[in-house]
Amino acid sequence: MTLHEDRGRAESFGAAATRYDRSRPDYPPALYDAVLGEDATGLRVLDVGCGTGIAARQMAARGARVLGVEVDERMAEVARASGLEVEVAAFEEWEPGGRLFDRLTAAQAWHWIDPVRGAARAADALEAGGRLCLWWNVAEAPADFRALVEPAYARLAAGAHAYSVLLGSTARPTPFGVETATTALDASPDFSAPDVATFAWSRRYARDEWLDQLPTHSDHARLAPTVLAELLGAIGEAIDALGGGFEMTYATTLVSASRLAR
Repeated sequence: MTLHEDRGRAESFGAAATRYDRSRPDYPPALYDAVLGEDATGLRVLDVGCGTGIAARQMAARGARVLGVEVDERMAEVARASGLEVEVAAFEEWEPGGRLFDRLTAAQAWHWIDPVRGAARAADALEAGGRLCLWWNVAEAPADFRALVEPAYARLAAGAHAYSVLLGSTARPTPFGVETATTALDASPDFSAPDVATFAWSRRYARDEWLDQLPTHSDHARLAPTVLAELLGAIGEAIDALGGGFEMTYATTLVSASRLAR
């Protein structure tokens, strides 16, 4: 089963929508500069898999007119509460209804969408010359933090330990979705060859902030409650041993391609 076919995992985030919104990291300003350009005023943006609106709010704050598409009503409800317009649908079945956009974005979401069908639907929704912009965060924890938490992951959650984006997994050389997205775009007659860019940044987390975020990731949310509680306890002790916080390094990878003339 490919990742986008695992619908239980793909649609698990709404169970903790409010926590997701308050705890998940945003993306660096340079990423939004690359996606929107110097002046985003009036730019028509379709944000696919918008979730609770973390990226959509930032784009709207820069002057873009953002419409979200989100498969989970619970996530969409949180996004709407912050003033965003959201349509609830799986993107592969969503209908643009003749509407065209200047940007189609997906923040940490495109790996839940069939890359071939998604590219075709994106082509339907983009103005000629408009851009498809897909991005993902991957975290790289500091070595002292990793040394303290890796034994707990190996003992309690080996799958998460091997593949979690939160631990800068060495099992995956690029973020979820980058390879499948670029392959689909390379094969599409509707898009230019994709460009890939990476933006480095960091964020400091206090103990409670990090523990609040962990259960919003599908690889952690699917653990048995008792296992998750024990894992969180061990991680909390590790952060306490580091003085109550740590600096997480992030790399945000952007895949972008232009809609060719119709």
